[in-house]
Amino acid sequence: MTATVTRAAVTDTELPDAAAGLLADGFRLALVAAHDDGDSLRVVYLFLAGRPDRRTELTLTVSAQHPSVPSLAGLSFQAGRFEREMLDLYGITPVGHPQPRRLVRHAHWPENWHPMRNDAGPPPDFVAAGRFPFLNVEGAGVYEIPVGPVHAGLIEPGHFRFSVVGESILRLKARLWFVHRGIERLFAGRAAGAAVELAERISGDTSAGHALAHSLAVEDALGLQLPDPAHRLRALLVELERLYNHAADLGALANDVSFGLANVHAQRAREQLLRINAQVTGHRLLRQAIRPGGVVLQTLPDPEQLQELADDIAEIAELTLGNSVIYDRFAGTSVLHRGDAKALATLGYVARASGLVTDARLDHPLTDLPVTEATASTGDVLARYTVRRDEFAASVALCRNLIENHRGPLEFTAEIPAAGGSGIGIVEGWRGTIVHRVEIGADGVITRAKIVDPSWFNWPALPVCLSDDTIVPDFPLTNKSFNLSYAGNDL
Repeated sequence: MTATVTRAAVTDTELPDAAAGLLADGFRLALVAAHDDGDSLRVVYLFLAGRPDRRTELTLTVSAQHPSVPSLAGLSFQAGRFEREMLDLYGITPVGHPQPRRLVRHAHWPENWHPMRNDAGPPPDFVAAGRFPFLNVEGAGVYEIPVGPVHAGLIEPGHFRFSVVGESILRLKARLWFVHRGIERLFAGRAAGAAVELAERISGDTSAGHALAHSLAVEDALGLQLPDPAHRLRALLVELERLYNHAADLGALANDVSFGLANVHAQRAREQLLRINAQVTGHRLLRQAIRPGGVVLQTLPDPEQLQELADDIAEIAELTLGNSVIYDRFAGTSVLHRGDAKALATLGYVARASGLVTDARLDHPLTDLPVTEATASTGDVLARYTVRRDEFAASVALCRNLIENHRGPLEFTAEIPAAGGSGIGIVEGWRGTIVHRVEIGADGVITRAKIVDPSWFNWPALPVCLSDDTIVPDFPLTNKSFNLSYAGNDL
């Protein structure tokens, strides 16, 4: 389906007014990508709006010597974070930023080394690390609880600093980017049709979502158009990814309040879904099925088997919420109010649980899909649980529609031309909207890839909802109700 795309070059004096106008018209700042063009640096601001699908890019070019841009932090909270990222990785100073502190680079990173610049060279020796400037909350009975970055089990590294009085949380500060891998840099120099394996590994539980967003961006850049049945097969794979992750989360949330019975049954459902994935694509995590210019399935899932799993999940959720102790534990815990969710530009089930209407399947559709939106309004753990429950049922219904109405082959392949251009890929992954932007040279080689996982937008909301009448034991439950990706954030 066709989107309205607008591209404009702006000066540093024009940028703030242009951005303010787009935000006032209902657009959101979805991505900011810096580019090192040698003598100059180029910054692309991508604004998106849905229903109908509209996309606007504003491009600002600045000198490579002492580069700076006017800060948009006063207009958009997320703009301030993108600007801090650019300052760390490219050395572009956001003039007028209220808090231009490091975001990606930890204290042991050298001051003037910006790894995304063309002349960055190999990493220099790290320096002695100073203390991270956490805000200390002071007062009678106030103390701190540090958690991480090393956690028990398989949890990825992240540091959480709680300021507490008694058991009540006064403030939480999260510190991420302990595993920054330079993913965006790794895309550069790869052929346009040969980088999907890297996209699949951006965040392991979102392999299909990121593979599709990357493929769509490449196809957009090269002017490739796939037939509608191919888009529908791709949509099916993304829904299968949504199913196994939601099943796991519904069980894990029950487990966090010691209701292990529900978790065991949910994990059983998840295992069955992973086996379905393996039958459909040859891989439990749905890898190697989506690629630029194509999609390949080995078979279609059995719609009746999916419906049986939907019935199982509905029964598990009913069993969980039918327990009055669990219901009371979920209800009213860690409320993310609608105004805060909107100001922070949250996405996915986190946003929908707080009453925001956002879904890239409808905002930026590739094909006509009968999507049933699941929403709530209370913004608490209960709402984030019930949205997942309802999305599971809606996703199974969508899968059945896609399976039962499919006609023709299960494989589509188009030749990748050796051409250049820029393109955008937008996908509603299971956590929320994923956005990829690529630039491809005339030789068909990727020169720049920018990736925004929904966790980038949702991480700042976690401390916000924990600052309102919560206690320390609420944190594990709240954290699981968000279930954000460290890897998707720490690119």
